[in-house]
Amino acid sequence: MKVFGIVGWKDSGKTGLMERLVAELVGRGLSVSTVKHAHHMFDVDQRGKDSWRHRRAGAREVMLASASRWVLMHELRDADEPPLDSLLGKMSPVDLVLVEGYKRGGHPKLECHRSSVRQPLLALSDQSVRAVASDSPEDCDARQPVFNLDDTTEIANFVLSETGLGP
Repeated sequence: MKVFGIVGWKDSGKTGLMERLVAELVGRGLSVSTVKHAHHMFDVDQRGKDSWRHRRAGAREVMLASASRWVLMHELRDADEPPLDSLLGKMSPVDLVLVEGYKRGGHPKLECHRSSVRQPLLALSDQSVRAVASDSPEDCDARQPVFNLDDTTEIANFVLSETGLGP
């Protein structure tokens, strides 16, 4: 399984690019999964529902299944957050896993950058950032390739090239 990350500061366009890349790459015939890192508490089920009640009662894992999908929720219960590699090992094999976040990880990444966010480029100090996608590419002072943030096709080509999945 190949892994490639999309990183950047809050509101830099990561999620929009992830969504477009998944659609583009799946449209090219690849199997793609995603990992999204959250820096805050989140919940995938609803207060008062059966699965929520099971977790609240103390279950370590709760699987919710239907004819359409299944999800496995694992409560850490004060354990340390697992590293990305450990989480990737729990996923079914695919051609490519796109990772949103985990900006400090050592996996190859592309940085999303919006001039309006007014944050420094991560690419200047992180060698695992292989390229930058920006809404103002002409203003990026990066040593890596710089793409227009909206040029999904070229960014997809770059990701495939970097991961060995394309030309």
